[in-house]
Amino acid sequence: MFAVERYRRAESVADAVRLLAEDPFSIPIAGGTDILVKLREGHRQYANLVDVHGLAELESIILDTDGTLCVGAGATFTQVMESPLVREHAPVLAEGASWVAGPQIRNVGTIGGNICNGSVCADSVPPLLVLDAELELAGPEGLRRTPLRGFHTGPGIVARGQAEVLTKVLVPAPPRGAFAAASLKYAMRRAMDITTIGCAASVLLDGESIVWLKLAFSVAAPTPVRCPSAEAAASGKPLTAQTVEAVKKTVEVDVAPRTSWRAPADFRMHIIRELSERAMRTAVQRAGGGIR
Repeated sequence: MFAVERYRRAESVADAVRLLAEDPFSIPIAGGTDILVKLREGHRQYANLVDVHGLAELESIILDTDGTLCVGAGATFTQVMESPLVREHAPVLAEGASWVAGPQIRNVGTIGGNICNGSVCADSVPPLLVLDAELELAGPEGLRRTPLRGFHTGPGIVARGQAEVLTKVLVPAPPRGAFAAASLKYAMRRAMDITTIGCAASVLLDGESIVWLKLAFSVAAPTPVRCPSAEAAASGKPLTAQTVEAVKKTVEVDVAPRTSWRAPADFRMHIIRELSERAMRTAVQRAGGGIR
């Protein structure tokens, strides 16, 4: 049984904001792949629901005139994976979406829910972090934009106001030049398993040098994180094995993996170092470069 105490169906984003503002204990629900599990476990803080599932204004995926890819927060992972615009302008996001559970979950789970549930293992977040994505939220005071980086403020906690609805995920146009990205996931088994460590990297190359590297992880700290120290170890450096080793060593400064029943902290750190190298090498290769 699901312990739903109050359910209201929103007719629009504005209606959802109004319904959320009326009840300070209510939360929005879209695909429900996380919230329904919590309800079944008896978590009463999810008992008052405002349903935003199926709102057309949340599901569009368009390319803005300035090249920004606008992904509706209500787009399912299947829609993200199959979108020609996502595949052309942010293929690493489609790759990250492909890591989410199985087809049944991807058919109903939404990218907005994946971000707003605050899960440290959200598969869509590392690729969006290395793309410097922003979020658009609608609230009682109107629309606001905020960087995805910093939106996760603690385990299961995000900087969404109680009456706010995430409307769009905004991915800026990729830089000109030799740019590419990669998203990887380590789990005990490939199908339907929660991420043990997730990783994404993006690079911009200039001949045999790395202009910059962006590196992000899930499940490597209390929130999804970017890795400024590891990124600094690569930026401006040559495409050599020494640079890769410097990234693998420095990334330890940026993460704080914990021990859980799924994996001990030292094993997670080993995977973090390995995924740093694999994601970096894959991104470099896709950008047309090669590490000597």
